[in-house]
Amino acid sequence: MDQLATLPPPRARAGRPTREQAEARHEELLEVALDHFLDKGYETATIEAIASAVGMTKRTVYGLYADKAALFHAAVHRAILRYSISEERIRATDCGDLEQTLCNIALLRIGLVASPQGLKLQRIINTESYRFPEIFTEVYEIGALPTVTFLARLLERESASGRLAIAEPAKAANVFMSMVVSGPVRIIVSGNPLPEADIAERVNYAVRLFLDGARPR
Repeated sequence: MDQLATLPPPRARAGRPTREQAEARHEELLEVALDHFLDKGYETATIEAIASAVGMTKRTVYGLYADKAALFHAAVHRAILRYSISEERIRATDCGDLEQTLCNIALLRIGLVASPQGLKLQRIINTESYRFPEIFTEVYEIGALPTVTFLARLLERESASGRLAIAEPAKAANVFMSMVVSGPVRIIVSGNPLPEADIAERVNYAVRLFLDGARPR
């Protein structure tokens, strides 16, 4: 009998991970890092602990990021990109009725913050933006500014038609976000979930109040 025929097949060589596998591992690293920074805080978080949690060596992580600050920025930047929404979704809030459109815009923003990813990001910003003020700017420019810009154009259009009397639409758009969106968001981020009916009632009331101050006299 041929002895070679009875031998087990040779083991496949492990080889290098594929590009897709490497990208998936990188995504996992950033997700685990964000959770670790959120749980431990930037000061006490360590590259060693993050690497261990994701099953990487510390050397591998340092091959990707020079230091803890670089990994933190990358994890937060990824979270901001995932937190942002498309212009199509923003434009879809315009239903032709001004009051309902404003409610739609507010509910879209509040729902985004209330999502698991949104809550993670907001809590990181609340705890670490004093150390990294640039993340506050980045989350506004990537996450909020497209909605604010759309809202400013909407208010400008309504003012041009005579239905509103707003001289500074961009400033009014930011006031709207503070007045209508920030209240429910602060409650949700503090760990006190709001029922959908409660959120809708708060938004409807604030939108009507905003419009009462914005209409021509």
